[in-house]
Amino acid sequence: MAHPDPNDILFERARAVIPGGVNSPVRAFKAVGGTPRFIKRAQGAYFWDAADRRYIDYIGSWGPMILGHGHPAVVEAVQRAVLEGFSFGAPTEREIELAEAILALLPSMEMVRLVSSGTEAAMSALRLARGATGRKTIIKFEGCYHGHADALLVKAGSGLATFGNPTSAGVPPEVVQHTLVLEYNNLAQLEEAFALHGNDIACLMIEAIAGNMNFVRASAAFAKRCRELCTRHGALLVFDEVMTGFRVGLHGAQGVLGVTPDLTVLGKVIGGGMPLAAFGGPRAIMEQLAPMGPVYQAGTLSGNPVATACGLATLKEISRPGFFDALSARTGSLVQGLKDAAAAEGVPFSADSEGGMFGFFLLDALPQNYPSVMKSDGARFNALFHGLLDRGVYIAPALYEAGFVSAAHGEDDIAATVAAAREIFRSL
Repeated sequence: MAHPDPNDILFERARAVIPGGVNSPVRAFKAVGGTPRFIKRAQGAYFWDAADRRYIDYIGSWGPMILGHGHPAVVEAVQRAVLEGFSFGAPTEREIELAEAILALLPSMEMVRLVSSGTEAAMSALRLARGATGRKTIIKFEGCYHGHADALLVKAGSGLATFGNPTSAGVPPEVVQHTLVLEYNNLAQLEEAFALHGNDIACLMIEAIAGNMNFVRASAAFAKRCRELCTRHGALLVFDEVMTGFRVGLHGAQGVLGVTPDLTVLGKVIGGGMPLAAFGGPRAIMEQLAPMGPVYQAGTLSGNPVATACGLATLKEISRPGFFDALSARTGSLVQGLKDAAAAEGVPFSADSEGGMFGFFLLDALPQNYPSVMKSDGARFNALFHGLLDRGVYIAPALYEAGFVSAAHGEDDIAATVAAAREIFRSL
């Protein structure tokens, strides 16, 4: 008689005590079907599930594990920090060191505040933008995700004169009545929004390389125009670099695009896998924050001493000469290998990457916005996801999420992944 899979047993236990059996929705495999894998340990480019099956890991905790799991220098830094204390609720020198390290890599920022999650950082940046400008209206783009703060859980209204509609129950319409949702990479809509509402726009918030509708980059012209219109109308340009910060390059998406935002939201890599995020910008704007200014923001675990140790050690490693050249080459070889495998089997496929972040679509051409992303074949993706999972390769369990390669992924891992994908493409 076959033994029950430990993952099934754990999922049943989890569902009794945790809504949906998971603490973040995409982990539930709801989009792809099947039982989520409960992970018990990880090392390098791999993790192992409750049944001790090994997977090549291409989610890397959704981005932070840029060095791979259990990097010796990071582990040592965290172990040292733990012995000194978990949390003090008082300032530490390490917070200053991490702030200095971040500012040294992102010239657009003169000051930074540390928080505990990307949602918290985006929510705080939004409040700061409104406080600093004295305006209410915000612009965001369909398919960009900035955490689950009320004002940002919005879908587009029926036209540019109508503001957004909530995408979650529990968000009153009046909370999103000042949020305009536009189509990504649509220059005409952008121009019209500023023509109609320019004098009341506090900020425009954007993922300059989006990772939450899979991988879609803002065109150079679009990013440049966002900057120009914000400058002209006195609005703040906010780059959400929770995913892209120190992931697509040492200077983030703003470095790749050559566009300087007013505020930057960071997370993931700066914590090295620990709960840590940040937002920052010019001194004049950041000094609007309490205790200096009238915009309130606080957090008990902000600048946590263990998290800052983890983040600092991670930033030190990725700042070494040649790190991103090697990571980009490895990611590029994965993407090219997948393209070649799909082409050989006649499967529609397009892919893109930057630094250690990549995305692919079961489409002939790369989408430029959310509606075109939605044309991707969900059933085929699910077959690909489960086919890879069965062959020991773990990609995001959803069509709309970017993937991540780490410095720990070797040529053998890439080759095994491409070979597995080609087998599945053949059956598609």
